Amino acid sequence: MAPLYEIRAAYDGQTITVYQAYAPAIAEPALAAGRFVPPFSFHRMTWIKPSFLWLMHRSNWARKAGQERILAVRITREGWEEALAQGVLTTSDPAAVAAAAVHVQWDPERSLRGAALNHYSIQVGIGRGLIRTFAEDWVVELTDLTARARRIGELVQSGRAAQAQRLLPPERPYPFSRAATSDVVRTSPKLR
Repeated sequence: MAPLYEIRAAYDGQTITVYQAYAPAIAEPALAAGRFVPPFSFHRMTWIKPSFLWLMHRSNWARKAGQERILAVRITREGWEEALAQGVLTTSDPAAVAAAAVHVQWDPERSLRGAALNHYSIQVGIGRGLIRTFAEDWVVELTDLTARARRIGELVQSGRAAQAQRLLPPERPYPFSRAATSDVVRTSPKLR
């Protein structure tokens, strides 16, 4: 059984992959440039998620309006851990949340069919003060996973869950190298 609060992600020695859903007007210029460029907003929080299935639930397998394009965003592990080290749980004191450079939120992880599971998945909101650092320093690569996401969704809908499962990005428990990171990650209002 998975721990109640644990980051599971696709990662290697230097990078971690997070997922985001965008409208084509934002995704296409970003993919063409190999980095986030306008009309991507550098003036509002952007949420990144290491759980592919959570994003598939949220975007309805890349079919929800404004979320039709699924991007795999490889970022440096250093940047990821820096974000978590600056993170404040969204359930914290409202003044602390308002002042935080990074918001951290735990939501029920999702099954292949979208059902809520009994463990949680992390979302990380990168605030306006760090958004350029995220986009210009932390992002290593952008990959379009839209076709793959839709194919998995079609397989699930047609009852071919085993085939769909084989197409999912591999996710495993993420190890932390900083004590500050693990504080916000392992602290949950539900566990207090």
